[in-house]
Amino acid sequence: MATTTKAAAPAKKNSGFGGVKDAWIILVICAIAGYSVWYFVMGNPDNFIGGDRSGHPANLLGTVYKGGFVVGLILTLLFTVICLGFERFFAIKSASGKMNLAKFTAEVKNAIKAQDFTKAKDLCNKMQGSVGNVVLASINMYQTVETDSTLKKAAKIAKISQAHEEATQLEMPTLQMNMPMVATIVSLGTLTALFGTVLGMIGSFQALSAGGGADSMALSAGISEALVNTASGILTSWVATVVYNFFSNKIDKLTYALDEIGFTIAATYDSTHNEA
Repeated sequence: MATTTKAAAPAKKNSGFGGVKDAWIILVICAIAGYSVWYFVMGNPDNFIGGDRSGHPANLLGTVYKGGFVVGLILTLLFTVICLGFERFFAIKSASGKMNLAKFTAEVKNAIKAQDFTKAKDLCNKMQGSVGNVVLASINMYQTVETDSTLKKAAKIAKISQAHEEATQLEMPTLQMNMPMVATIVSLGTLTALFGTVLGMIGSFQALSAGGGADSMALSAGISEALVNTASGILTSWVATVVYNFFSNKIDKLTYALDEIGFTIAATYDSTHNEA
């Protein structure tokens, strides 16, 4: 009776930190924190001359408070991207495994080329994380098709490559989770800054149109609101850009390493088996 090829063993679930799936919870918490800092810390009466929030600020915190409610929104975005930065750091660190990525890649490639799959599996179990899971799934499929006499060589290589790709796709959501939100904040920081700047300039023009020295305070407040929102929004976009590019680079390195190992596994089978 002809035997059938067994399906590749599914990638072992990562036992480490897999990231925060409900990122909106982080956003809500950061919104509460952002507006609390804006109103209670920056809006503390001690930060204003005479203890009056509507008066002149006595220090930098009071000046930033004058930026208006948009400051709270920008702080929300800033706190969110900082929290997501820490969340991505621990999630990607867990997915990267416990060994140095370059060292693991070199050692597992050498073991596969030598067809020492016991050592390769030991390395995967030692590595753990998404990288170890994907490589282990590919090795399992290699050994499965190796004993299958019903498939041609090209079909076996295709199955090895397919198992590698499927295991990679299974792990990719953990790596890319919440990155779209960080990318969105890159743009939202600048747009929110522009929104706050426009509101501040509207207040300044209203003060000018009213005329008279009595409106000089309103003019000053409008200019302050515009400049504060511009500066804080640019800072938020700057932080978000750094966080996004940093972790995108980390994810790319993991992906390239997996592709390199996957190619090595398929190429090793091709070079060590002579069947049709």
